[in-house]
This record gives sequence, C-alpha cells and structure tokens, in this order.
Amino acid sequence: MSIDLTSTATPEALVAIFRRVLEHDDVAAHSDFFELGGDSLIATRVLSAIARDYGVELTFDDFLLAPTPAGLARRVAGTA
Repeated sequence: MSIDLTSTATPEALVAIFRRVLEHDDVAAHSDFFELGGDSLIATRVLSAIARDYGVELTFDDFLLAPTPAGLARRVAGTA
C-alpha cells in the first residue's frame, strides 16, 4: 500500500515502513534501525519505500545520520 505523495512523512508512517521491512513489530519513533538488526542492504529497502511513498530520494548518508523513523521523517520534511 502506497501513501499519497501529498501526505507528510510522519514518524508513525516511517515506523510502519521499518516494521514492514524489518519484519519486526517492536519499533518506535526513536528506535535505531541498526540496533533492530537492520543492515545496509535492508536500509536500501527503507530508502526505496520512502522514495516511492513520498517522492523524496534520501541518500545512504542521510540514513546513517538519522537511522530512526523520527530522524528520517525530519530529513524527508527538510527536502520537501
């Protein structure tokens, strides 16, 4: 299911992406992707979902600097 590109990337929306990609239910807005078992290959799936759902291309460096749903939501908002 894709989110309307006019919608805002909220931490809650990115929590849902993390949960789906990591297949892990215990994700909160400030959960660190890598501490949850994510790796660089899985991170590309998160970045692809953000690009598809919000039309924003974040880099892997963006991901490393903000590896939480809340941090990535702020990055998406900053590029919109």
